[in-house]
Amino acid sequence: MYQINMRTFNPDRIVSGQSSLSRLVHGLDRLPPAFWLALLGAALWPHMFWMMRRMQDGSDDPLGVVALAALVLLGGRHRRHLRRSPVPAWFAAALVLALLATMSWQTLPPLVSSLFALLAFAAGMLALLPAPVAAAPVLGLALLSLPLMASLQFYAGYPLRVLVAELSRWLLRVGHLVEREGAVLWVDGQQILVDAACSGVQLVWFSYFAACATALLAQRSNASFLTRLPVVGLLALLGNVLRNTVLVAAQADGKALPHWAHEGIGLLALAVVCAVIVWWMQKPVFRREPHSRPVAHPQQEV
Repeated sequence: MYQINMRTFNPDRIVSGQSSLSRLVHGLDRLPPAFWLALLGAALWPHMFWMMRRMQDGSDDPLGVVALAALVLLGGRHRRHLRRSPVPAWFAAALVLALLATMSWQTLPPLVSSLFALLAFAAGMLALLPAPVAAAPVLGLALLSLPLMASLQFYAGYPLRVLVAELSRWLLRVGHLVEREGAVLWVDGQQILVDAACSGVQLVWFSYFAACATALLAQRSNASFLTRLPVVGLLALLGNVLRNTVLVAAQADGKALPHWAHEGIGLLALAVVCAVIVWWMQKPVFRREPHSRPVAHPQQEV
């Protein structure tokens, strides 16, 4: 049997240890919430480093930096109103997604693992952001932060080009004889290719970025944002089809447009589509009150 040596046993040490632990917990509790977000981002540094390297090696457009900067600006905008006690559901989601990002690194494609990392960071933000901030546009910005333009162009570029060519064919039939073969249009006997730049992938990215950013600025709810989102895709498709139709019609009429004119028409279409999306996301919803029915009085018998 063990015997306690009362000469070496000092209960004051236990009390001192407990007070030191309480001071440590109290000190951690006083740290600003932004510190925990920065700590979460630092824990996901391999994914962030891979995304920055991919954006700089020329294989992808660095548009993800814009969406990532928008997330940082969102946190800075609400820095004085961040929660001291995180929302348990979003806090747990951030931990699970961060664990998935770490475990899938070097086992899954980097794009998939980085998606887990960005969603973990977005979930960590949602655990601390105040209640009026909707979750759907924040998660949308996290998705747009990925360097996925090259992958979208590879997998979705050709189907989008075929769709744009077909819709442009219907518009061009008003004044031209048009046939389509794949992504190639035959306009009055001239072969005009709908190339990769006309797929509209970049226009789609900017459209959804404008939708997410405007929804957060206008403080739209999740339901309001999600119900308006399908119109964003339709506007992006319509803008790209009109842009492609104008360029093809000019080339079919023998009006060779210079390179700056091509870029100018594309920028104009982008500006118009984004402006309409901003208006659509900010547009207030007016609900009509149900008309009150007249109260039926009982007939009196004479």
